[in-house]
Parts: sequence; C-alpha cells; structure tokens
Amino acid sequence: MQEKIREELGESIKVKEKLSPEDIAAAADLITEAFNSGGKILLCGNGGSAADCQHIAGEFIGRFKKERDALPAISLSTDTSILTALANDYGGDIIFSRQVEALGREGDVLVAFSTSGTSPNIIKAAEAARDRKMKVIGFTGANGEKLKKLSDVCIMAGSKDTPRIQEAHITAAHIICGLVEANLF
Repeated sequence: MQEKIREELGESIKVKEKLSPEDIAAAADLITEAFNSGGKILLCGNGGSAADCQHIAGEFIGRFKKERDALPAISLSTDTSILTALANDYGGDIIFSRQVEALGREGDVLVAFSTSGTSPNIIKAAEAARDRKMKVIGFTGANGEKLKKLSDVCIMAGSKDTPRIQEAHITAAHIICGLVEANLF
C-alpha cells in the first residue's frame, strides 16, 4: 500500500511540474487587471471542478494569505435554484452560459474549469464570455484544445487522469490567488 501511495504522490508531482509558470503568471495578470478596473471574476466547472470554483471564489472574497479587502468573485455552480431552473427549462448545456449572459460584462474574467476541455456547458460559457468581450482563463487537461482555443490564457495540466488534473488545477489556482494578492495589496 505504501508503494501505491508513493506512486500516486509521484504522479501528482510530475503533472504539477509540467504546469507553465508563464501561463500561471499571465492568468494572475488578467485577474489583477480585472480587479484594478472594477471588474469581477466568474468561475464555472462541473463536479470536482465546481468545488474548485467555489473554493477559489472563497479565497478571493475572503482572504488567501493576508487580511485585505474582499475581491468580487462569483462561482456559477452554487445556486441550485438557478442551476435546476436552467437545466429544466433549457437543458444542461446552458447552465453557465446563461449566467454569463446575465452577470458578465466587458472587463470581467471567466475562469472555466474542464478536465477534458470539451464539456459542452463550459464551452458555451466561454463562447458567451467572448461574446461579452470578457477575458477567458481556461483550466484543462492534456486534451483540452477546444477550451484552449476560446481562452486568452489556458492552464493545461499535462495529464489525461482526472484526479491528477484536478490536483494540478488547485495548485495553479492557489498560486494565482497569491500572485493576485501580492499585485493588489
């Protein structure tokens, strides 16, 4: 069992080491620019990625490492009344894009998580953000070209294994939170 644990830890480290520092810095710069200009970030993802969106929104609204003013961040996966109404009335593919249409403005940033890079509701959200002249930061895995094409910056975890991708994503997102705090405060 301990050998399996070491193997899993080693795989996680390898995937994280493949993350692009340049892309992480560029994502932090886009978010910093949005906050500096009065914009906000909207976050969307499915399953574990939805949990990551809630986590990161909490880091910006609360604090990451230092006491500071709250920063405007909205996870689009938290309101079950909105999500279920949209899924029931329009279908699951638009649960995030419809919210982007309602809440997104030029100067805002959409942070879109999709481990596959092909989730229809995430792709539609990125397209809606583009239509609103928002910036898009994609978080995806090794096969995420579809989301990457819609993104100004794409954090690609070099793996096809969902748990490893998610671990790399939260690491990159935490680094981004720290960089944004350092840029603003």
